Amino acid sequence: MSGHEELELGDRDTALPARFAGVEDARLLDTQRAFDSVAADYDGPRGNNELIQRMRATLWRAVLDRFEPGSRLVDLGCGTGIDAVGFAEAGMRVLATDWSPRMVERTRVRARDAAVEGRVRAALVGAHQLDRIGHLPGAYEGPFDGMYSNFGPLNCVPDLAAVAAQCARLVRPGGALVFSVIGRICPWEIAHYAWRGRLRRAAVRAARGVTPVGMNKHTIWTRYYLPREFYRPFAEDFRLESHRALSLLLPPPYLVDLYRRHPHWYERLGRLDDRVGGWPLLREMGDHFLIAMRRR
Repeated sequence: MSGHEELELGDRDTALPARFAGVEDARLLDTQRAFDSVAADYDGPRGNNELIQRMRATLWRAVLDRFEPGSRLVDLGCGTGIDAVGFAEAGMRVLATDWSPRMVERTRVRARDAAVEGRVRAALVGAHQLDRIGHLPGAYEGPFDGMYSNFGPLNCVPDLAAVAAQCARLVRPGGALVFSVIGRICPWEIAHYAWRGRLRRAAVRAARGVTPVGMNKHTIWTRYYLPREFYRPFAEDFRLESHRALSLLLPPPYLVDLYRRHPHWYERLGRLDDRVGGWPLLREMGDHFLIAMRRR
């Protein structure tokens, strides 16, 4: 593919039919609309503040430790393309996928502005639609060297086992997965809302199954995981390499104003976070966790 070719996967079909196949389709459309609604300003404080950047740097280190320049990767839930373009600039070839049409367009613009169109292809494919990869004109063909996902897109898929099966289909033996996932136990969140007497909000991550989470007057349908819960559907085809907490001692990104009041003090907590986030028991907690798996 030349640098001027672009995937047009789903460009002519950016919404689901009026008659949904079921509740899951309606929820997926809710989530799509929520992220479409914030795409224009997602690179600002909402989606790329200091605490998010810190977690992003941890995922980047994990990806760059596992893949050489020239590796062929799939970005699941690429957002505005910050990760995809960053890895393309490091010499990777990235198929950047997202369920939000406006996020996909932002990724295309970012890749063009960074002059890496030849190494980034942006496609309107949700993480629940990975069966479409490899069967459409212009898409990178598998097998891929690996996949990564940042800041919880996989928390929004209706069927994680189906995602795991598609990852096994698309990733070569010896390839790797590196995923940042929203965790079930976030000490900061529990303390923050319990202190304010909002006990139901403090316990929202304890819910089993899908949970509605508000964003920009829209709803994102989310599932929270412990690392072992998340890994279970992948276990047959992928070996667990490591997992660690992200934002364990630091507040979650939506509390960035706390960080900004005392950045030097919180940076000390962040350095401690880096040291202990991989320790047993502690690695089960945090706003997110980072999990790495290797294809058997």
